[in-house]
Amino acid sequence: MDRDELMTDDFKKCVDFHGHICGGLVFGYKAANAALEWLKENRAQDEELVAIVENDACGVDAVQVLTGCTFGKGNFIYKDYGKLAFTFFSRKTGQGVRISPKFRPNPSMSEEQKELFEKQRNNIATQEELARLEALKTKKAFEILGKPVDELFLITPAKVPIPEKARIEPSTQCTRCGEPAMSTKMETIDGKKVCQGCLDGNN
Repeated sequence: MDRDELMTDDFKKCVDFHGHICGGLVFGYKAANAALEWLKENRAQDEELVAIVENDACGVDAVQVLTGCTFGKGNFIYKDYGKLAFTFFSRKTGQGVRISPKFRPNPSMSEEQKELFEKQRNNIATQEELARLEALKTKKAFEILGKPVDELFLITPAKVPIPEKARIEPSTQCTRCGEPAMSTKMETIDGKKVCQGCLDGNN
């Protein structure tokens, strides 16, 4: 398939939301599509689906766009494990699926791409080098986009229980900053309710 065939309307929506094409976005896109197919579900309008992501990288944007699982609905759960893995649940059927990349000991980046990436990270890349790096990243992304799902992922039934639905709790005024905060997220210090922002020194 050429690039035009791979650029489906759904993928374009993910690119528009994320801002650019990259391999990470493609992984999230293909994982989310695989999950919807496995669960036999469509995009969630409310909390019909739940997504648990184990990283905060590019792919999670595609997960939100395709599945309708978002922070705002409370059905998008982030766990900071640093793993490119995703778990999805259907509340209608009670079924869940975990999708993780197959381990590859060989680095996926070419030597040229690694060299350019290091220059970008150290802020010494020229505009020409940055453009070349972007072209290489896009080329790699389309290569991944064209691969079959079973070549990229391990797909197994989920082994963890379905998370509870998001709960709306009343707010309480913080005794330090005066701002309202969800009461269940506050700490009681010397008999007074204090928000996490004040405890972390951010307010």
